[in-house]
Amino acid sequence: MKKQKKEALDIIKMTASVLAGNAMFAFAVAGFIMPHDILMGGITGVGIFLNKSFGIDTALLILLVNVVLMIIGRILLGKKFFLSTVASSVLYPVLLSLIQRIPNINTLTDNSLLAAIFAGALLGMAIGVLMRVGSSSGGTDIISLIINKYTHIPVAIIVYTLDFIIIGGQAVFSGTEALLLGIVTIVLEGLLLDKVMILGKAQLEVFVISKEYEKIRDAVLNELNIGATMSVIETGFTGESQMAVMCVIHPRRLYALTELIQKIDSKSFITITKIKEVQGKGFSYER
Repeated sequence: MKKQKKEALDIIKMTASVLAGNAMFAFAVAGFIMPHDILMGGITGVGIFLNKSFGIDTALLILLVNVVLMIIGRILLGKKFFLSTVASSVLYPVLLSLIQRIPNINTLTDNSLLAAIFAGALLGMAIGVLMRVGSSSGGTDIISLIINKYTHIPVAIIVYTLDFIIIGGQAVFSGTEALLLGIVTIVLEGLLLDKVMILGKAQLEVFVISKEYEKIRDAVLNELNIGATMSVIETGFTGESQMAVMCVIHPRRLYALTELIQKIDSKSFITITKIKEVQGKGFSYER
């Protein structure tokens, strides 16, 4: 029963994320990208470049490339990814068509720089929301996820690189201002994508060196109900061998933990490191 409830919640979460991600993507394109002719990355950018270079039909090229990439994504990233990406491929154009019908949607701002800023922020959030549930908007997002899976290069960096290459190709047929606006959009898209991908997943690693390590370990485990890992260390000045305590916690629990440690040993040495993501019991699944 508990497993079925979790599966149902996962389906609801994925559906909501796919809907929200595609809605933001469509709004960014209809409200800011199209009205101001801002250069765009992704398969759409590739289609525009090849159309201007060789006269290849843009829509046909995007369709063919997306089909090929979805098949590759199905093989390398799994059935769940394939189904959610197909959903996005259908949902995105429908939402784009609906949003374009909103009165004055193409006159939200007369300032091209402001449009580029909002477009980059919305695109980054949209792609981040989709990728958090293992989906994508298709196109080069699939390439980014495949490269990330096998190389562990951050998705934001891959997206940056691919988009800069694509926009660089379009720059041949566009003015300097259009290129600069495109770069602004890409930079903001990458920043927001990275933030959304780790939103709520970032934790703190607290490493404690103290001669009272046993008391600290027991207090952390029993009083704060926080997991602890013991590490064998050797102090640099005295050369003494002893244990150190390492904990991974939510930032909101940092004050309580450091206060507890200071009460036990005011001379303890504490280092605190921010971790982008943690997986395992108590973090990515229940304790």
